[in-house]
Parts: sequence; structure tokens; C-alpha cells
Amino acid sequence: METSRAARQPRLPFFGAALIGVVALAAALAAGHLVAGFISANASPYLAVGNGAIDLTPVGLKDFAVRTFGVYDKLVLLGGMAVVMVLAAAVAGIASRRSPVPGIVLIAAFGLLGGLAVALRPDLSAVALLAPLASLIAGVGVFFWLHRLASAGPRDEVAGATPSRRSVLLAGAGAVVAAGAAGAGGQLLAGTRDAESSRTAVGRLVPAEPAPPIPADADFAKLGTPTFLTSNRDFYRVDTALSVPQVRAEDWSLRLHGMVREEKRFSYDDIRDRPLIERTITMTCVSNEVGGTYVSTANFIGVDLGDLLREAGILPGAEQIFSTSVDGWTAGSPVVAALDPERGAMLAIGMNGEPLPVEHGFPARMVIPGLYGYVSATKWVKDLEITTWKARRAYWLDRGWGEQAPIKTQSRIDSPKGFETVPAGKVRVSGVAWAQHTGIERVEVRLGANGSWLPATLSREVGLNTWRMWWTELDVPAGSHQVTVRAVDKSGYTQTDARAGTVPDGATGWHVISFTAR
Repeated sequence: METSRAARQPRLPFFGAALIGVVALAAALAAGHLVAGFISANASPYLAVGNGAIDLTPVGLKDFAVRTFGVYDKLVLLGGMAVVMVLAAAVAGIASRRSPVPGIVLIAAFGLLGGLAVALRPDLSAVALLAPLASLIAGVGVFFWLHRLASAGPRDEVAGATPSRRSVLLAGAGAVVAAGAAGAGGQLLAGTRDAESSRTAVGRLVPAEPAPPIPADADFAKLGTPTFLTSNRDFYRVDTALSVPQVRAEDWSLRLHGMVREEKRFSYDDIRDRPLIERTITMTCVSNEVGGTYVSTANFIGVDLGDLLREAGILPGAEQIFSTSVDGWTAGSPVVAALDPERGAMLAIGMNGEPLPVEHGFPARMVIPGLYGYVSATKWVKDLEITTWKARRAYWLDRGWGEQAPIKTQSRIDSPKGFETVPAGKVRVSGVAWAQHTGIERVEVRLGANGSWLPATLSREVGLNTWRMWWTELDVPAGSHQVTVRAVDKSGYTQTDARAGTVPDGATGWHVISFTAR
């Protein structure tokens, strides 16, 4: 009896069933994004799952993604997630050709996963669970509705077009349009909390203590090096944020607490109204491979971080500044580095004469020269807890990275490019070297694996916390060649040739490029 009833139950067309699953997925994601627009962008289940994936990604895979895709690594992640979800939704629809139960179960599982991802976000409150709940209701509801429409009424197997199928097409098209409108609505709502308008309203930042002018011979840009100062547009960006946090200056505050005599809280106006300082600082990402581009220099504007700490009164035994971003990301910085007046750690609110770009941490970020960014450069910072290394463990420490992370002495060849063909004879070789808070003493270059090391001409030194450009000219006969560079810092240390990856505390090795002379 049951078998005959199942046999009489109409089976949905293969592609039609798959399409029902995909449309239901679109409705679920759009509904979640719409509700998240009222709460927080990170409440969107799609972004919450993506953020969870980033947090759970093994260090090696994360490093590979940064190396391979650079600033597009998160777009690749979101795109990959979209492909997987569409395929899963299509499979859910196909598995439900006779009954909606398999599809509803799979959609409900997706909804629960989104809810779990939202619940685990450290920057979201319980109200954010409304977004995945909306996704769950919309996804299940649209799937069941379209499935019932598609299953109703007799079918003309010869003609193929039936009132039921036309109804499903119209209903599906309507659901897609509604999903698009909901998604756009969520994006529009998120835009009402846009930080860019707040940043524009800040206006020009004028430091009471400007940085010394950059000398004309601080770079050899005409000879192939980067310009000494990196534009805000070109400044490297590596972080875990899938969606750039949108924090208005008028809503921002910084809490300074923990092992201090007096807890402090600063508003944006509290910081801006202080006498601002400007410092020229080169920053480097720990994910920078040998010869990599994740190193940039800017004039940062803000206040001395050490001054804020001294006002709060650091208690004996304090070891780290445990900083937290508005999106829940954390970093641990050595207290001793932040208090060192020669190092010049900052709470920065400006960059190259402008308020911080939103993607670089507006309204405020930390900048501690001489340390890799993952322990020194928290963007969108909202909380500084003075504590010990044992008491609190920051985001990357639990993922295999080092605790203190001083920047290593490194150098890079920028010209000629790897595998470039150049005229034989006099070949100009140029590049950049850095050893923040130690300083570069000299740079040496050699042609071939066994050639003699030759000194390069260095640019004017701007400071111990900035990079230096270099260039030299080599006599190169026709043929294939290799050029190697190494730097010697002001402590007398010669950059090691021992190759090491970025984990746990920065890459080492000499940069070598191959080129052809003709």
C-alpha cells in the first residue's frame, strides 16, 4: 500500500527541484542579511560562518591563502562558500523530488550552523540570533511553499508545461526578486551606520608635533624602489575581518583597565583634543614572505600610547597589553615596548594627513614600531587590558604564532623583477631593507651564487623605525643570472641566509631573483 502511494506521488523535475533548493537558499541568506542590517553586519549568518571558518582555518592554510590571494583571500573564501552552499542547496532540492522533508532538514541544519556561528561571535549580543532565525524561517518557508506548488495538480507529460509549473516559475521569480530586495535592504541599513561619513566629518588632523619632512633622497623611486611614504590606497592590508567594521567616531571609546591604578575611558574627542603627534613608521606583517610586499611606511598621527598608560598607572608585574578590536579580534603587546619613549608607540587616529581610512582602523588603532602587526597594530581598537602573558592569550597565540614577534632584519630586490629580460652591460639593481627600531647599517648585493658581496648605495636615513632604500649597478654579461641581497643592521647583525617560513614569528632568508641579460 505505502509503495503504491509513493509511486503515485509525482516526482518533481530534476532541474526544477534543484532550482527550488537554490531559490530557498537565496531567500534564507537575504532574510538573514536584512535583519543583520538592523543589528550588525557580522550577524548575517553568511558572514558569521565565514568568520568562523577564518578562525578555524589551520595556520598553514591561512598563510597559503594570504601568500596566494593577498588582499583577495576573503573574497576567495566567500566565493568558495557561495559555491558550496549553492551546490548543497541544489542537492537538497534534488533529494526532495518526492517529499520536502530531506530539503527542509538540510536547510534547517544550515540555519542551525548559522545560529551557532553567530552565537560564538565575541562581538555580538544575543539579539543577533534574530538574523539566523530569520534565515531559518525564510529558507524553510520558501522551500516548503515552492515544493508544494510544484507538487500540486496534474501534469501534461507530453506538453510539459502545466499550470502548476508556470505557477512555480512565477513564484520562484517572485521569491528571487524579494530576496534581492531584502539583501539590498540589509546592505542599505548597514550603510546607515557607515563610518565613512563620520570619518569625513572629522576633517583635517593637524599635529602639534609634526614629523620631520621626508628628505628628497629618502628613496630611489626613479631607480626602481617604492616611494618612501606609501599612499593610504597602496598601504598593505592583512586582517581577519570579512566585513570592515563600521564604527563612527561619535560612538567610539577606548577602555584602559586591568593592572592599573586607575581605570581610564577615552572618547574620540578626548584623543583628538590632545596635542597630536606625527611619527613616520614602517609597518610589516608577519605573513610577509622573503621578498614580499607586506611592508609599508606612513606618517601616523595620534597620541603617545605610553602617555596613556602612564596616566592610568601601570602596576608592578604587568607584562602585556591585551588589546581587543570591535570585531572581537585580540592581540598581546609587550608593555615594555609600549612604554619605551625611544620606540614611540602610538594610539593613531590619522594616517598621511587624513583620519585613518576605515579599512585601516578608523576611528583608532595601535601602532608599536619594531613589532610585527599581529602583536602591535590592533585596528578598530576598543579595549586595552593591562595583564600578564599567562593570564590572557591573544588570537594568534592559540594558532601557533610567537608571543613577542620583533621584526627581523630583511631586504628585498624590487628592480629588476624576477625573470625579467634586461640589456646586457650595466644593470641597475635596487630595492628596500628594513630592521625597525634597530636600523639598517648597510646593504650588500652579489651577482651569481659565488660572487663577491658588493656594497649598495643607501638612501638618507629617516629614522630607526623606517625602511631604507638602496641601489647599485652591476656589470652583467649576456645570459641567465641571479642576484642576491642581504642587509646588515646597526647592531652588527647580518641578515641570515637560513630559509624559514612566516610561522611562528616571521620569515628569514636572502631574497634571490633570476633574470636574463641580452
